[in-house]
Amino acid sequence: MRIRKSFCVCVFLLSLAPLIRGQAAAEFRDRPHDAQGWPTQAVRASHGMVATDEELGSAAGVEIFKRGGNAVDAAVAVAFALAVVEPAAGNIGGGGFMLIRLADGKATFLDYREVAPAKATRDMYIGKNGKLDEEASVLGYKSVAVPGTVAGLTLALKTYGSLKLADVMAPAIRLAENGFPISKRLAHELEEERAGLQHFAASRRIFLNDGKMFQPGDTLRQPELAATLKRIARNGAAEFYSGETARALVDEMSRLGGLITLDDLSKYQPKVREVLRAKYDSNGHSWEVLTSPPPSSGGIAVIEALNMLQTVPLKGWDDVESVHVVAEVMRRVFADRAAYLADPDYSNVPVAGLTDPCYAKEVFATVDSQRASSSTVIKAGNPHICGVAASNSNSTETLVSFGEGPHTTHFSVVDAAGNAVASTYTLNDSYGSHATSSAGFLLNDEMDDFTTQPGVPNALFGLVQSEANAIAPGHRPVSSMTPTILLRDGKLSFVTGSPGGPTIISATLLSILNWMRLGMEPQAAINSPRFHHQWLPDRILLERAFPDSIESALNARGHTTHRIGHIGVVNAIAIDPATGDRLGAADPRHDGAAVGY
Repeated sequence: MRIRKSFCVCVFLLSLAPLIRGQAAAEFRDRPHDAQGWPTQAVRASHGMVATDEELGSAAGVEIFKRGGNAVDAAVAVAFALAVVEPAAGNIGGGGFMLIRLADGKATFLDYREVAPAKATRDMYIGKNGKLDEEASVLGYKSVAVPGTVAGLTLALKTYGSLKLADVMAPAIRLAENGFPISKRLAHELEEERAGLQHFAASRRIFLNDGKMFQPGDTLRQPELAATLKRIARNGAAEFYSGETARALVDEMSRLGGLITLDDLSKYQPKVREVLRAKYDSNGHSWEVLTSPPPSSGGIAVIEALNMLQTVPLKGWDDVESVHVVAEVMRRVFADRAAYLADPDYSNVPVAGLTDPCYAKEVFATVDSQRASSSTVIKAGNPHICGVAASNSNSTETLVSFGEGPHTTHFSVVDAAGNAVASTYTLNDSYGSHATSSAGFLLNDEMDDFTTQPGVPNALFGLVQSEANAIAPGHRPVSSMTPTILLRDGKLSFVTGSPGGPTIISATLLSILNWMRLGMEPQAAINSPRFHHQWLPDRILLERAFPDSIESALNARGHTTHRIGHIGVVNAIAIDPATGDRLGAADPRHDGAAVGY
């Protein structure tokens, strides 16, 4: 993961606009705003709602609703559209997770995370001098893991969708072929990424305008990507994994130092995994949390945190005691995360123990309500199930790679019937490996999410990295992505998730606490200032919106604090329990867009 800046400006509606120029788009523009220019009210709609980082992406989902599609149809359309209009993170050259909860109560989790190629080796980024080649795992073809997005999206559509692939891909194809206006934000991002993108001929031509650079208002057309999307629309995932697109990608890999082969592509399979669930009582209601299983570390972390906080009275984030206690819970959750999380297909992850309320109660007993702990003293615990004695064996104090940069992207979708999708997908770094295939799509640098140098302190955190997340053929790197859905009294209530590396977990957790525990209105739950503690380094990150008085009070309790611009980008949808309306609350930190009808 590499930390990069994010920039907030407006994104224009273009070719999708006729379908959404009515009330929903007006609602998006005309809502009341605060002093920062942030909307203070969610977008309200009686039928369907889509919340994403990009208005054109949200509009693609609404277009599919109006064609009769359900939430999964719309989600697949959104994902392909974001692959066109949000090149930093939207992708067909990466991977991710999709949590689906149908109106009939059935829920499933699709893991289409990237995997290491067969030629990948544990020490593939270690030079002859024994030192890590830090550039090789993040820039260029050697950093690319086998992409999973196309396989995951087509599986979701085939299993739970109602429309044809060509129908849901039509908005993305149109955006790639006809183009869309470059926003100020995108122009600035491309300038920021110029150094990496200019290494690769296709990237330089497509995204840097052959070195002339794009200006706001210019049109970005991507004909190679449009042609690839058309082939996928005709031939399905087989096109990407064994057809013309696959052959073009493998040819480039063999010529330019990558490892992916046709065999790697043809063998790739998304995984259908069991949803993690936990139940809570709060404010007179019964709540159920549906969230992400391993290889996500986020779902376990969120449940463990909610378990610890179950009996803690929370007053809000202008109350130092509430911030202190939640930060101490985060510290302990991240200590466990660092020790135990890995690819569940190859490692024994103690999910039941980590999410057990009895274990949470034992861990929470170590929290001092008035004073900060020290992460030199707080270590991972011994997770166990109620009634089963804790193991005496000590966990290995090593860090599993945190994974995903802030240019991962999350979107939420709810349809008129009550089907819901929470989906997070990524290229890892902003613009991934910065290499663009001749087929027109950016490639991930997901290999950097593995432990690139086991047993040696990493450059980013100075921590010894875990063997459990070491590079191995076919393995999925551990992820922080945490798409999550909440039920209230058995009914759909809140759909949430975020990008942001390890801060994904904190941003998602805080959105849940804001809605479920603090009873905030949905837009307030997203606008609310965020904070983050990840065990090591031993400090609380605070968004700049926090009052100085809270920071001073935290320091007086022994916390080290550090100010940061933004934490996470949460695009959420709530359900109004009184009317059943969908309330779209996109994150103004990235000028997110909620569009409904």
